[in-house]
Amino acid sequence: MEPASHEIDRLTAIDAQFLTNESESSHMHIGAVMIFEGDPPTYDELKAHIASRLDFVPRYRQRLVYPPYGTGRPLWADDPDFNLNYHLRHTALPKPGGERELKILASRLFSQALDRSKPLWEMFLVEELEGDRFAIIIKSHHAMIDGISGVDIGTVIFDVTPDAEPIVPKEEWKPEPLPSNMSLLERGARELATEPVKLGERAVHALRKPSTLASKVGESAEGLAEVARALADSAPDVPLNVPIGPHRRITWTSASLDEFKRIKDVFGTTVNDVVLAIAAGSIRKWLIKRGVDTDGLELRAMVPVSVRSDDERGQLGNKLATMRAPLPVYESDPVGRLEIVSAAMDGLKQSKQALGAEVIARLNDFAPPTLLAQAARLTFSTRLFNLLVTNVPGPQIPLYVLGRKLSKPYPVAFLAKNHGLAVGVMSYAGQVNIGLIGDFDAMPDIGQIRRGLNESLSELAEAADEVESSIAPEKPKGAAKKSPARKSPNGKASGTRKPAGKS
Repeated sequence: MEPASHEIDRLTAIDAQFLTNESESSHMHIGAVMIFEGDPPTYDELKAHIASRLDFVPRYRQRLVYPPYGTGRPLWADDPDFNLNYHLRHTALPKPGGERELKILASRLFSQALDRSKPLWEMFLVEELEGDRFAIIIKSHHAMIDGISGVDIGTVIFDVTPDAEPIVPKEEWKPEPLPSNMSLLERGARELATEPVKLGERAVHALRKPSTLASKVGESAEGLAEVARALADSAPDVPLNVPIGPHRRITWTSASLDEFKRIKDVFGTTVNDVVLAIAAGSIRKWLIKRGVDTDGLELRAMVPVSVRSDDERGQLGNKLATMRAPLPVYESDPVGRLEIVSAAMDGLKQSKQALGAEVIARLNDFAPPTLLAQAARLTFSTRLFNLLVTNVPGPQIPLYVLGRKLSKPYPVAFLAKNHGLAVGVMSYAGQVNIGLIGDFDAMPDIGQIRRGLNESLSELAEAADEVESSIAPEKPKGAAKKSPARKSPNGKASGTRKPAGKS
């Protein structure tokens, strides 16, 4: 593996949106709480290990620079004052050193904004975790890294064997000089002038292939129409969507990936459908306990979809589009919720809503900063969604740091303005690890959401048991009986149970 280059890069429009949407109460950093087996390394050992890998992730030594007079989006440039001691911290849990104490620590760390005058990441080595364990907590600004690329960066920082050879940097890192205001101004003006030219060149190239152009234009138009319809169908007003402050509550849970796969095979859905269904089940229980009438109530979850191509994996920055997934909290039957979610997600994929969102994201690259700011505020509006649910496929092999095995990584998402809860899901080495982040004041009962996830998964597992036990031996395992089409609150049939085998 060769070290990455460290040229000055401009933020994409999506990256810049995360900066625009950040406020004192809405932090736009994401990260993970990672629990390891064994005795912790010393601070100096971990520092040397991280330092040896930084050549592969140059963004970790870069900070934001801003063109004068708003002539363009910010850029990444080497930080001449980079100091690893600032970014890598060391702490210990108070007794008894359980996961409760770790959750409290993580909540406090994620309540603190990152310093924009420095590279936008921090890492904490946490000792005194009971059970011969330790933790590493990492947070990075969403402008710098999306969930998919974050997994790739994790494979750079981590090792795939416990006895990996240490990496020796080829040469001492020397930062490139910061660009002057004049050079930033010239670059911003040049990009404002050349972006329309680039757009025209792409159009000319497309015109040389009229059949392909017609197909893409048609699909893009269809996708944009789907986005417009989604904007017209606003998310309902529920206790999840209230003004939030800067302080957070974090909790987590974990389950077997095989259990998720068994459920999706029995009912002919996907793992992501199961994730959304148990989220709907948990939030339904929470709303009822809060005294909310769930009859006819369907929430909207913003589900990021990676549009990162294979040759872009490992690059930092965001390559995301979004879909609005329904959470049918009106449905009392666990299997019914799963069927409704699955049918709706199939419809969303066929509707090209994600393609429309991607088209808008790419067009934003040609928009002036003032227009981008308006688009950013709309993107994270409560009009569009009630909560974020992000599901990232992680590596299915164990990872190690200095010979210590990563036991459980719990993802931590972000809270947009007036959004009190977000759900992060990551599969890793046969597990499904779910991290919850909530506003401190809005979600004092976030533990109920965690318990509700476990209960909702158990309900689906029991339903899968019943289906499997009812299948005659001569029938293929996993074949499920069809159930009547269920209706959503608008009266439309939401689909029937599908045959097994959907991935």
